[in-house]
Amino acid sequence: MGISSSGRLTAVLLALATPAPAMAADPGHDDAPDIDIDVIARKLDAARSQIQPSLGATTYSFDRQSIEAIPQGDAMPLNQLLLQAPGVAQDSFGQLHVRGDHANVQYRLDGVQLPEGLAVFGQALETRFAHGMSLITGALPAQYGFQQAGVVDIQTKSGITDPGGEISFYGGTHGVMQPSFSYGGRSGPVDWFITGDYLQSGVGIENPTGSRDPIHDNTEQFHGLAHISGIIDQDTRISLLAGSSDAQFQIPNNPGQVPQLGLSVNGVSNYNSASLDERQREITRFGILSLQKHLDDVDLQVSAFSRYSSLYYSPDVLGDLLFNGIAQTALRQSIANGVQTDASWRISEHHTLRAGFLAQIERTSASTTSQVLPVDASGAQTSQTPISIADGTAKTGGLYGVYVQDEWRLTDGLTLNYGLRFDVVDEYTHENQISPRVNLVWQPDKTTTLHAGYARYFTPPPFELVAPGSLALFAGTTAAPAVTTDNTVKAERGHYFDIGASHEFFPGLTLGVDGYYKLATNLIDEGQFGAPIILTAFNYATADVHGVEFTSSYQLGSWSLYGNLAWSRAIGKNIVSSQFNFSPADLAYIAGNSIYLDHDQRWTASAGVSYTADLGIGGPTQISASMLGGSGLRASTDTVPNGRGLPAYATFNLSIAQKLDLGIGKGSELRLDVINVTDAVYEIRDGTGVGVGAPQYGLRRAVLGGVTQRF
Repeated sequence: MGISSSGRLTAVLLALATPAPAMAADPGHDDAPDIDIDVIARKLDAARSQIQPSLGATTYSFDRQSIEAIPQGDAMPLNQLLLQAPGVAQDSFGQLHVRGDHANVQYRLDGVQLPEGLAVFGQALETRFAHGMSLITGALPAQYGFQQAGVVDIQTKSGITDPGGEISFYGGTHGVMQPSFSYGGRSGPVDWFITGDYLQSGVGIENPTGSRDPIHDNTEQFHGLAHISGIIDQDTRISLLAGSSDAQFQIPNNPGQVPQLGLSVNGVSNYNSASLDERQREITRFGILSLQKHLDDVDLQVSAFSRYSSLYYSPDVLGDLLFNGIAQTALRQSIANGVQTDASWRISEHHTLRAGFLAQIERTSASTTSQVLPVDASGAQTSQTPISIADGTAKTGGLYGVYVQDEWRLTDGLTLNYGLRFDVVDEYTHENQISPRVNLVWQPDKTTTLHAGYARYFTPPPFELVAPGSLALFAGTTAAPAVTTDNTVKAERGHYFDIGASHEFFPGLTLGVDGYYKLATNLIDEGQFGAPIILTAFNYATADVHGVEFTSSYQLGSWSLYGNLAWSRAIGKNIVSSQFNFSPADLAYIAGNSIYLDHDQRWTASAGVSYTADLGIGGPTQISASMLGGSGLRASTDTVPNGRGLPAYATFNLSIAQKLDLGIGKGSELRLDVINVTDAVYEIRDGTGVGVGAPQYGLRRAVLGGVTQRF
């Protein structure tokens, strides 16, 4: 695990300049075809990274060894793994905030950008899918568009990188049970990898109280991925990725709450909040078909992608009416299809030209059936019999982006990467922007890298989270908003500056520092408004986000250590879209005053250590520990939205993994993980703040164990 200011492309360029060996065809030598296929596959992997380098950006990498060393290993949820990177803060519902942004993170599988989905709680992508992974932040090169707070670049497992099979069973406290399997193999020029898991847990969503075990919080989840790749000739490969996630959640209850609205439904005016029965189901399916081609000094990847996503919320009708004045059954669906093409042309020793485009068409639909109660002009209830209101919207929209950039090697150690993007959003909003990007990377020696960059960003609002309803339908009911203004959510436009350095002080020890500043108009934020856990996007007219990150890593023999510390400040002013979700008092205050964004966290820290020893018990023993800490997200005071910070927290995890050779297959492994060793009670949210729907606490101590058999 480590950080690098990418620009070290020499090894990749040398690999690409070396002609690949021809595929052996002599049927009398079985070993030769295997060796050639391996060489060709790895050469094409290197070529793919040459098409889309992160030159000038800040890259924090997790290789296979570091993933396995972190407590939980492949069983760790992907968002929890990313929290080990610098500047990544945790939030409720498994959300991540990278460098003071809300969401705005794009995910790429083998270089192909996945469209955003509707999943709130569930992770459509799993750590076990990844052979390696990087988080790319900073002033991004021109090939990265639309979501730009961070790029999670996942190199998926394949039959060549991860051959063989394994069966695993993992589980423990909080009702966790997670069997899984994987198998990678190859036959001639075709290789494949398939993996799947089932997760059952009694803590599907963060507990709204600090108790050890939440009430009504079970989850069942299925995840799967298949990767098939075929080498057509020494310069051509075609691959197919297909994945699926199906997750069902109970919404956890907060006992002891009393309805405050003074409503009555068919003679009932009170309700036991511990008995609420709200549920949500989230489904994601995706597929990517890619063709990769290497022609002399040109590398090309053309991909077609498709993603289906749905979210269904089922209310507790009586309880939701009494507590919220509305019980809403909600369904949202989204289907996105598109094409992405990226190419690289090494014109000369000093210039590499890159260009590409992405075109995506998305169809979203939202339908709700709401149970509400009628009220008069003063807001007094006029009937105890609920009335039903049906509402729905559907729309087709598109995203289009094209870029060109030149990597100019000014000297052996100095590289300038400059380019332009042109992006168009044609959805609920219709906007476009030309965005210049420039990065300068200087490597005065092999141990030091300095970089500085500027990027103009254009971030369309998440189409699937913008579903304008008919506010007039709820007039004269308990669901009528106090504010009826509902301006369209606009694209965010930002100026982003980044400067940083890393230095290897002596073999094994690398320290880094990186500072950033973003000045944005129409900054996009998201919030939960109402009982359905469906996030809604809105804009701040202006925003200022800046911070600094410190990173360290150390490798010495069997020891591996890392530590990260980040400081951030994010403020915004004047909410200018989706205003009906907010109170008149909050809108008035924020219109005249800058406030901290609800996801602002001043300090964020992560650290870890692992040690591998041979204790003479049949295989290596790996002992590891990790830490997460934060100064706390924002909460509101009586007079100031997001006017205070929640208490600071720190959690510690321990793990021991023992490999064994029992004479079965390729070996066995036993694992024991303790999450939140000190059983710290810490609050992620207290239920107040702009766009915050409910309180959430972090996971209490969990003791989890597993056994894996490889073959």
